[in-house]
Amino acid sequence: MKILLVLFAFMLLGLLSTRLMKILHLPNVTGYLLSGLIIGPAMLLLVNKVTNFITTEELAKYKDIVSGLTIITDVALGFIALSIGVEFKLEAMKHTGKKIVIITLFQCLFAVILVDIALIIYAKVTGMNMAIAIVLGAIASATAPAATLLVVRQYNAKGPLVNTLLPVVALDDAIGLMAFSISFAIAKVYATGEAITIYAVLINPLLEIVLSIACGFVCGLLMTLVSKLFKSRDNNSILMVAFTFLCVALSQIDFKIGEHIEFGLSSLLVCMMLGATYTNLKKDSERFLHRIDEITPPIFLLFFVISGAGMDLSIIPSVGLIGVIYILVRTAGKYFGAMVGSRITHSEPSVSKYLGITLLPQAGVAIGMANIAKEALGDLGIRIYTIVLFSTFVYEIVGPLLTKWALTRAGEINRPSEEHIHF
Repeated sequence: MKILLVLFAFMLLGLLSTRLMKILHLPNVTGYLLSGLIIGPAMLLLVNKVTNFITTEELAKYKDIVSGLTIITDVALGFIALSIGVEFKLEAMKHTGKKIVIITLFQCLFAVILVDIALIIYAKVTGMNMAIAIVLGAIASATAPAATLLVVRQYNAKGPLVNTLLPVVALDDAIGLMAFSISFAIAKVYATGEAITIYAVLINPLLEIVLSIACGFVCGLLMTLVSKLFKSRDNNSILMVAFTFLCVALSQIDFKIGEHIEFGLSSLLVCMMLGATYTNLKKDSERFLHRIDEITPPIFLLFFVISGAGMDLSIIPSVGLIGVIYILVRTAGKYFGAMVGSRITHSEPSVSKYLGITLLPQAGVAIGMANIAKEALGDLGIRIYTIVLFSTFVYEIVGPLLTKWALTRAGEINRPSEEHIHF
């Protein structure tokens, strides 16, 4: 009952925030995040220090309830990845595939290299352990697709920038995973003295990426075959939801083969491939995919309100200069990397000018990487985790605003419908 009441409060406050966002001409996702922050445990703790209106025990229980809502965020990320995957139509990719790969590589690698350089210099000057700089450099590559996708949907944005943005955000995860796996293996040498092995640097991350894509393809193929048994849009919608649940569940399994091979599946890659396979194999997929857009708004709303509720304001004073450097240099890396990649591929001027701005949000994948560091690197990992949480707070609040601004400047925002909450 308590969980249901918390969900009711989250959904109601998130829903009401859309009215305020409309008045302020801000994206809905910003309202959801701020709603979660206002009603989250961190804010209640600050208020309680002054008012003492709830007991410490009740506050602890509330924090546990919010922490236990991760299944909703996992499922939401699955649907977000599915929505991005359906944009990977082979006909379109034949013309833009090479361009997308090049742009994604440049924006990822620029972010990694620039953050690495800046933080390694900072480490040399301050005596900070080099492992922190190397891991944060790798995490800098990750981009959160959720906030970007919701802004695109809310404003019905269409054009060359959106057509480039969505596949770049999707492919970004695969490259980010590889960059993190290699960097993390090197960082452990500085932190713990462990030896660099080919399993940690190459085999495990490659298995995760390749098998995630393979798993998503097999699930997409099965979903397409089973869908032939059903003609109604309702039944096909149920089928897509069921297979998305399956892919998210498979992604939570950890695999271990022998002493050295250890990996899991990426839910973003698996669900992305699920959507890509379905949309390319099923000729009439469009008429069924629209129904998913009608089902997911409440899930996406909860995802961002829960994300906002999970932000811990108390970490901000402990972040220090390194957090500021990380945010500024990563922003520069994403922006200039996207610009260089776009110019090399002769993309439209709007893509070259504004793509990097839309790639700033960071959330689930980055936090997941930071959590791995926290568990493996002790005190160093905790510091990394704190910095990433701080940057997530900044990027998730500011990122949607900048994405809307960039899409507006690129002339790709159309008039949204006023009848629904827009995703």
